[in-house]
Amino acid sequence: MAEASARPAPWNVFVTGTDTGVGKTHVSLALIRGLLRDGRCVAAMKPVAAGAIHQPGGLRNEDALLLAAAANVPVPYETLNPYCLAPPVSPHIAAEEAGIVIDPVVIRREFDKLRAQADCVVVEGAGGWLAPISRAQTMEDVALALDLPVILVVGLRLGCLNHALLTAKAVRASGLRLAHWVANAIEPQFERTAENLTWLSAALGPPLAIVPHSLHRADTTIHVSL
Repeated sequence: MAEASARPAPWNVFVTGTDTGVGKTHVSLALIRGLLRDGRCVAAMKPVAAGAIHQPGGLRNEDALLLAAAANVPVPYETLNPYCLAPPVSPHIAAEEAGIVIDPVVIRREFDKLRAQADCVVVEGAGGWLAPISRAQTMEDVALALDLPVILVVGLRLGCLNHALLTAKAVRASGLRLAHWVANAIEPQFERTAENLTWLSAALGPPLAIVPHSLHRADTTIHVSL
């Protein structure tokens, strides 16, 4: 009797950024596309999203919907995005206004549902590493609850060197593994790009990918060697 093919080893990751607006969603989508090209079953998760519109099924966040459309493991929206908040402000402010407590334990429970269905789960954080989700907790607490390796998205702009080092230091201090970083060219006129990349590579190691500004479109792919 032929042996059944073994399920691929799992690969799950938490995507954070040096700040808001640095391209975490672009990079998460590119990671999903790369995993799909390797034949993986991929689920996505946006645990906390601030900035949503009312649709027939309830509040929906655009980035979360993009992640869901890119993945090939369909899941209920409430599992994909357990905390969807209407105003596009810091999650802790939006949650307080809505009378909601963002609980990393709930997020872990929904993540476990995804992990049971997929080979790979790409989890995108909100804002930067220490973006607050309450008066006492930050996105770091979400990442710790999930206990995943971290990919850091560095938006290439003035100040990125300081932001990248501070974030990398905070990730490592948390006890989680900084698995990779991705350079994302968010400003086409950014000066001294090559010099900044050289410095970042010396400080953080070679990047997993460098995403040019011209490639911010639907076919951007980042391949991860598993």
